[in-house]
Amino acid sequence: MSVGGDYDVVIGSGVLGRVPGLVGPDAERVLVVHPPTLADRTAAVAQALATAGYAVHLAEVPDAEPAKTADVAARLWAQLGRAGFTRSDAVIGLGGGTVTDLAGFVAATWLRGVPFVAVPTTLLGMVDAAVGGKTGINTVEGKNLVGAFHPPAGVLCDVDVLATLPQADLVAGLAEVIKCGFIADPAILDLVEADPVAARRADNPRLRELIERAVRVKAEVVAADLRESSLREILNYGHTFGHAIEQVEHYTWRHGEAVSVGMVYVAELARLTGRADDALVERHRSVLQAVGLPVTYRADRWAELLTAMRRDKKSRGSTLRFVVLTGLASPTRLAGPSEELLRAAYERVGELHAHP
Repeated sequence: MSVGGDYDVVIGSGVLGRVPGLVGPDAERVLVVHPPTLADRTAAVAQALATAGYAVHLAEVPDAEPAKTADVAARLWAQLGRAGFTRSDAVIGLGGGTVTDLAGFVAATWLRGVPFVAVPTTLLGMVDAAVGGKTGINTVEGKNLVGAFHPPAGVLCDVDVLATLPQADLVAGLAEVIKCGFIADPAILDLVEADPVAARRADNPRLRELIERAVRVKAEVVAADLRESSLREILNYGHTFGHAIEQVEHYTWRHGEAVSVGMVYVAELARLTGRADDALVERHRSVLQAVGLPVTYRADRWAELLTAMRRDKKSRGSTLRFVVLTGLASPTRLAGPSEELLRAAYERVGELHAHP
């Protein structure tokens, strides 16, 4: 499918060999950024690129959030410099969302922008991180606080790679899929609720449809608002509280797990302000729990969470902003809720024991 006519997202089975077609004819050199866990798939992509005539350079980076640091980005910039990469050469991010975020940021900042191709290998990466042109790295102060908008030249999602994804990672990725159901496409919720056990499996015959529907939601929103000035904020549903959990937990929680709790939190905010009814809030809990995602968080971390939320990049000045629902697939903004209201919602998702 096309994202605003600017680039294509290819979703299919056994399509890794099509990576060279997304790089473009002007590049001579290609840097493939990848985690150590994907050596075999990286070798296959590198071979396809070499066969197509590109000079291939490999860069192994840490898996998960440790990849998204200034030190790792600086190491990649140095590698590009030593290899003589020019503005027409390309960077490929092969891996989960953290790897594509990092690789996209390096591509955005090298020579003020070189072509970037995202090849996400996790469900989370396919439906969220790789589509939309948002790139970034983390700092001690928070997640994704340093970044750039840099649309890719193309995105390739090979659903076959999900067969090797750990179950917990696949389940975590479902949080972003379910999010798209709540904010824009309720058919996603219907598909998940019809067979939540199958939704947790990589061999689910409906998984490709779920991916396509979630990608279409994001693609349509991004095409209308590249730089998150207005509409695109709805894609952050559940993320302000979710990112705060990730930071407080030192990134030991998976992103999707944190966002799952974050969606319940904003659903409770919407109920407390009279925007959402009980049924909508309870549907959040039921569908997320049905696939094995958490819906509660420990009750003794409010001060740390509030501090983390105030550093959220979606804030405006000292005003916190949340995306909430007034109904299914009807998102709106809630700006500047009182601290009393914020804490009341927290108490509704709080529990006395930590997530395992």
